[in-house]
Amino acid sequence: MNIYLVEDDSIYAEFIRKSLGQNVGYKISHFETAEDALKAIKSSIPDALIVDYRLPGMSGIELYESIKPAIKDDHKVIMMSALDDGNLVLSFIQKGVRDYVIKDENVIESLTAILEGNDDDYLFN
Repeated sequence: MNIYLVEDDSIYAEFIRKSLGQNVGYKISHFETAEDALKAIKSSIPDALIVDYRLPGMSGIELYESIKPAIKDDHKVIMMSALDDGNLVLSFIQKGVRDYVIKDENVIESLTAILEGNDDDYLFN
């Protein structure tokens, strides 16, 4: 599975890459800005996109909206945020984001459940 991780916090990004990278089936590419990820996405959309909501420059939701027409049902887009805000989550859902993960102690388990298609085990954890 080809995964793009868009996260401006390099330490947090490394934590996610190392944790998810234990699955040999995951090929994870890291981008610090939405703009950098967008350049790579123009060539091909990855199987999964894990995007931090708050990024410098273009936000995670702006990135999602710019590629939304090219996203197919089998692509996974996971929005991440440190904010546990129901209104924010509702706004993501209204824009079409199906998966949202809070950056907490369960982030890896939540990401893994979504990536592996075990969404029933995970529901806005």
